[in-house]
Amino acid sequence: MGRWFACFLAGRGYTVRISERDGGMPLPELAAACPVVVVAVPMAVTVEVIRKVGPLMKQESLLMDLTSLKEEPVREMLNATTAEVAGCHPLFGPDAPDLKGQNVVICPGRGESGKVWLREIMERNGARVVETTPERHDRIMSVVQGLTHLNTMAMGLAMETLGEDPAELERMSTPAFRAKQDLLEKVFGPSPRLYAELVTKNPSAREVIAAYGKAVAQLKRFVEEEDAEGLEKWLRRGV
Repeated sequence: MGRWFACFLAGRGYTVRISERDGGMPLPELAAACPVVVVAVPMAVTVEVIRKVGPLMKQESLLMDLTSLKEEPVREMLNATTAEVAGCHPLFGPDAPDLKGQNVVICPGRGESGKVWLREIMERNGARVVETTPERHDRIMSVVQGLTHLNTMAMGLAMETLGEDPAELERMSTPAFRAKQDLLEKVFGPSPRLYAELVTKNPSAREVIAAYGKAVAQLKRFVEEEDAEGLEKWLRRGV
């Protein structure tokens, strides 16, 4: 997502400078030259990078992040710098062609001008922006992302246990199954750490997994008792 936003901002006339682990502009030079610094690194090292760059920034500049969770990054940005602070969570992946119709969450931290700039550039390019607190963001993400990924993980691990031939499953698959397969390939693909952190680092994760486990246990009882009528009534409650 860091590369996506670098291309996005460069395409709108902004000068973009990049600092990476294996090269690019050193952090002190970047912080001195840039009125906006965007932290877009793996979740596991987000706090470390914030603590390094925050103290280097000018008070009138903006420090923001693109992390999928917001409570800890926003808190650390506020502690690490006197600059303006905004948490940002783009609710789409790097395969999106542009911002049109995409949801973006902004969690204001400190200052107004940086937040206004961020919101305006998002909305001007077609994004649907929601402002909320870091705490509320993480609570909603525990359902929107956490519950989605927990379900996908459970399905993938269950399929591994069942051991059916993937080729035969594909030959007899439904559109709904193929859609789930696309999610499975992402979660069990080259970056499983991203999804693992999304479901384990969220403060609301325990409540979500408890609700998920309770629902699965109830479904198990309906299946064991062959109680289609009872299951139908239960499902209607969720409509």
